Amino acid sequence: MRTWQGERRKRTRHLIELGGLVVKAGIVDLTADDRATIYGALLWIAGKLKSHEGEQAQRSWVAKGKQRFDAERHE
Repeated sequence: MRTWQGERRKRTRHLIELGGLVVKAGIVDLTADDRATIYGALLWIAGKLKSHEGEQAQRSWVAKGKQRFDAERHE
């Protein structure tokens, strides 16, 4: 396999995993798969991370995400 093919597969897997998180969080169902809404929400998150509240928001989101991953692991 060529190097570029391996890198492409790695990138594809990464993108699929990120998309899976959007589905797992229920965002697709809650927005009726409205991509403009999903994109707008992601842009809002990016803006929040860039703001003076970014570090605190990220800490809160990390804690919430870890808590949910742990809960799902024990289901």
